[in-house]
This record gives sequence, C-alpha cells and structure tokens, in this order.
Amino acid sequence: MTPEIELIAKEDISKYHFVHSEVLSTAEERRLRYANLSKAMILGNAHKGKVKIVFETEEGIKAVETTIWSTDENEVLLKGGINIPMQSIREVFI
Repeated sequence: MTPEIELIAKEDISKYHFVHSEVLSTAEERRLRYANLSKAMILGNAHKGKVKIVFETEEGIKAVETTIWSTDENEVLLKGGINIPMQSIREVFI
C-alpha cells in the first residue's frame, strides 16, 4: 500500500517537522536525488520553472510545487528563504 502524499503550499512547510534520518536507502538514490535537484535549480534560476518535491515529515509524506533557488549536499533553498533538509527529500519531479 502506497502512503498518501499531501500537496501543500510552500508557505506551509514551516508548520511541519522534518524527519532526521535519511529517507533514501542507497548511495545511488542519493546521487540521483542530488543530480535532479541540481537540474531543478538551473531550471528555476534560468526559466523560473517549478518542480514537485516529495519529502518526508513526522506528520507524513508531503509534496510541494515550487522553484528551487539553490541546493547543496545538506539542504534545498526555496523562494522566500524556506529550507528543506536534503535527507528528508524522497523524490524530485522536473
């Protein structure tokens, strides 16, 4: 059974508590996540393109459609100064 994914507004992200452990089990999954986030950052900065980010919180799995402004190995920065910890991101849809 697939867990329910709730689409939330970017402004509501701060209402949730991110999980503290890594949600992806392999190094290859983590490498692919970082590569996709890097592509999404270029899309956002060059074309103001939005992507869908699926992430895990203590309250359940959430998704947000937004523009990525920057990313590094620890977190993703969204417009408005909102951060999502890297280890809580499950998927990125470009």
